[in-house]
Amino acid sequence: MITDIMSSQSNKECVKKPSIIFNSFQKLFLCLLVGVVVWLIPPPEGMDIRAWRTFAIFLYTLLGMILKPIPVGAITLSSLFFLVLTNILTFKDAFSGFSAPIVWLIVLAFFIARGFIKTGLGMRIAYRLMALLGKNTLGMAYGIVFTDWILSCAIPSVTARAGGVIYPVLTSLSQGFGSHPNENPKKMGSYLILTIFQCGAITSAMFLTAMAGNPMIQSIALANGFSLSWGMWALAAIVPGLISLLLIPIVLYKLFPPTIKRTPEAKTFALAKLNELGKMTYGEWVMVVAFVLMITLWILSPFIGVSATVTALGGLLLLVFSNVLTWDDILKEKGAWDTLIWFASLVVIASALNQFGFIQWFSDNVKGYVSGMSWQVGFLLIALIYYYSHYLFASNIAHIASMYAPFLVLSIAIGTPPALAVLTLGFFSSLFGSLTTYGSGPAPIFFSSGYVSTKDWWRFGFLISIMNITIWLGIGSVWWRILGLI
Repeated sequence: MITDIMSSQSNKECVKKPSIIFNSFQKLFLCLLVGVVVWLIPPPEGMDIRAWRTFAIFLYTLLGMILKPIPVGAITLSSLFFLVLTNILTFKDAFSGFSAPIVWLIVLAFFIARGFIKTGLGMRIAYRLMALLGKNTLGMAYGIVFTDWILSCAIPSVTARAGGVIYPVLTSLSQGFGSHPNENPKKMGSYLILTIFQCGAITSAMFLTAMAGNPMIQSIALANGFSLSWGMWALAAIVPGLISLLLIPIVLYKLFPPTIKRTPEAKTFALAKLNELGKMTYGEWVMVVAFVLMITLWILSPFIGVSATVTALGGLLLLVFSNVLTWDDILKEKGAWDTLIWFASLVVIASALNQFGFIQWFSDNVKGYVSGMSWQVGFLLIALIYYYSHYLFASNIAHIASMYAPFLVLSIAIGTPPALAVLTLGFFSSLFGSLTTYGSGPAPIFFSSGYVSTKDWWRFGFLISIMNITIWLGIGSVWWRILGLI
């Protein structure tokens, strides 16, 4: 289940093992110590003191999310407390993230996923997928990955697509083979969750309409004299994108393997389960209507002006009004409410870093390191800094809004071919969303499923980033030259 949280079990273990409590206090002390030390260091010349102190709180938060001395929600909520206590932000500003549409879209995706599971529609779809692609776990992974790829050309919200469409089917598929977050996670669910999440960043980069930040990149590129059409974007992305989508599942299959590999009995098993489910129920039909309605409105969103978040809210209300989901179902969805707290808090901290000029200071200082270099070396350094600075962001769009334009201007200024700069930084603006547990809309949804540990999430996020950079900047640039773009 999405919200199987073993907090009570953890508390019992802490009572039985005092050393765990001691270790937790040590970890919390380390997080606070790092934040305090950075806080006390004088800020770099020309930097607003508020920017530096926000950065200190960010480091405390980031370390707390990695070490997890206390629940992540408590860590991030304490960060907001420190921002208000030290007068860096007002209470209103500190909690403004709780009204952010992207945050609520994530929360609503949890509720919609609950509808798929409760009605059994998600399981029905999962069994149908098993019947079609069930020879092995790798084949099932490829089937879901390329389903996401097809949807990405029309659904302009990666969060809506991955969280509201792919994720419910994914969890149902894993549970169909007895793989749950707290019971046999590595049987299948861990591999599928990590693989589909990593591939979701690739599908987001492959179409202009696949991610909400892509049109922003298009407009910035146009302002700098480079016209980027839908067709050009798709053509430029097709070769590196398909290579990444083909390699990621097999690489993770080798490095992070499921314990179930071959599933020759899956088709028979799936057909038997479909027979047990019988005909579609009332709840499933309502879920289908809500699902089709949301997909349609997400596709038409650019034309009718209805945001993805409003669409998701409408879909949820349809489920509630039709009694497919009860209000108790929503209140008991612990994963959604936990995510609301920690992701909203991270959005606020990231916005404060940008608001007080830390990101601008960071961008300006990069210029000093690339002056005098050849454009090839300089651009490689700029691209890598742009990519890995996403560790500071809780949103692709926030990162694009604050850093894409200055880094693009700087790249072109040192002699980088405009098309190479526009395309590389543009595609990286989706790819870097797979680095962390908070760096993109789908990240907290997939991570909060509980199938993958924080350590594995960050470790493979970095590993896959190296592979993606090599493919998109290496093979991609060759492909773009063949197309005559550079």
